Amino acid sequence: MTAPEQRDGTDAARPAPTDPPYDHRGADLPHDHRGAHLPHDLPGGPTDPATGLPADLPTDLKTGIPGDLRPGMPDALPEDLTGAVTEAEGVLGRTYRALSIGIVSVVFLIAFEATAVGTAMPVAARELHGIPLYAFAFSAYFTTSLFAMVLSGQWADRRGPLQPLATGITAFGAGLLLSGAAGSMWVFIAGRAVQGLGGGLVIVALYVVIGRAYPERIRPAIMAAFAASWVIPSVVGPLAAGTVTEHLGWRWVFVGIPALIVIPLALALPQIRRMASGPADPDAPPPPYDRRRIRLALGISAGAGLLQYAGQELNWLAVLPAAAGVALLVPAVRGLLPTGTVRAARGLPSVILLRGVAAGSFIAAESFVPLMLVTQRGLTPTMAGLSLAVGGATWALGSYVQSRPRLEPYRERLMVSGMVLVAASIAVAPTVLIPAVPVWIVAVAWAFGCFGMGMVIASTSVLLLKLSAPEEAGSNSAALQISDGLSNVLLLALGGAAFAALGGEALGAAAHGTVAGAAAGSHPAAFAAVFVPMAVVAVVGAWVATRVVVREK
Repeated sequence: MTAPEQRDGTDAARPAPTDPPYDHRGADLPHDHRGAHLPHDLPGGPTDPATGLPADLPTDLKTGIPGDLRPGMPDALPEDLTGAVTEAEGVLGRTYRALSIGIVSVVFLIAFEATAVGTAMPVAARELHGIPLYAFAFSAYFTTSLFAMVLSGQWADRRGPLQPLATGITAFGAGLLLSGAAGSMWVFIAGRAVQGLGGGLVIVALYVVIGRAYPERIRPAIMAAFAASWVIPSVVGPLAAGTVTEHLGWRWVFVGIPALIVIPLALALPQIRRMASGPADPDAPPPPYDRRRIRLALGISAGAGLLQYAGQELNWLAVLPAAAGVALLVPAVRGLLPTGTVRAARGLPSVILLRGVAAGSFIAAESFVPLMLVTQRGLTPTMAGLSLAVGGATWALGSYVQSRPRLEPYRERLMVSGMVLVAASIAVAPTVLIPAVPVWIVAVAWAFGCFGMGMVIASTSVLLLKLSAPEEAGSNSAALQISDGLSNVLLLALGGAAFAALGGEALGAAAHGTVAGAAAGSHPAAFAAVFVPMAVVAVVGAWVATRVVVREK
């Protein structure tokens, strides 16, 4: 389950029920008979007693106000009242409904692809005689997506999110088709690399769309919808992909998904063109592309790939690619992430750091849970996978909780609590290495951990948009995703190296889809060497969460 900023608009900022109502500008408003708020300053002339609106209100200014306000509503409303009604809408209100359904559907299909393709990948690698190159099918996606994130951020800031989003979805579909039609493993890997380019373009562009199209008040709700869109794919994806692979072949898992993207695109792209296209300031000249950042993006992609390779090799020769990877990563991280990120400076730098700490520690630990249950407690791969399935629902629940307006004043506490739950779940999971501990404890622990992740990941996304100026939303969203993705690969490489060094040679077999046959090479201490450090990293994340809000002096 991979993906991820706060804002105002809380209940504390709204008038109490006994206070006079306010419009979106804070002006006192009278009530009509159904509670609608109408401004005092509507255009002049006598008012219609049936509606409370000017009798001479023009009828050629209709602006799409929802029809359920009350009977007798005239065809047109003044601009001020139109804005107030739009401000009051939710993500499924008339103004945002098509856009919300469209972009959430895109995320749903990306989530389905992520879960389904992982199931079909081992079969594809065996059929293409590419087991030795199996890991590159994952790293190719990751390394190209890191570069695409930076490119998408600059592209969106310069031209708006529509072009990078459309290009990214096209590339994502093309990569699926290329992998599905591959006749050799290297062509298959090339398709995964193209997918990574598309995925990196899409995720950053979607963040910019949210920042441009949705008011601050309802951004937490759309982030919660993104999290919820992973629930069904996380449960159904592996089962569906396994059935298709068994009866039709692994290629259909890859070539079938692009056809499903057409409908959400038809919904989302026209709405994005209407609500979020073009530069943030149309009157200002478009900013030039930052060639230095593009070079740094290439460096961070190459460096991450080299470190991942070195972590898998574990021999003296691996020192060379590891050193080269560090040499590329250090200047790239300093140049692509906001100043102060590494030292957890208050505000935006800590938001971006927290995203990486949370995602990296949790995903690195989660990757070893099924392997631990299969090799140490004798579960089948299906049962081991089902032990994590409930996490999709609790992740969505945590994201929903953070979206509640009444909890807005307590967002920092929610994030700290979320990281404490993450740390606890990672620390509890390896207790199943003790035979007397029931296996179901992992499912319970991971459900709580996913609940914490839902609160933290969605909150970092919302906070980032709140702390970013419109013209910086693309670059800052790219930094957030870079922190997420880079932490994933670095902590996975660290965990994998510790696991292999202590006798956990099952890691390589697990990646090739032969987990059960790797049981003899595993050892309990190897799993402890993964989970304990990741729990410590999550505890550090709880401290970082206390620094995401800038204290007023």
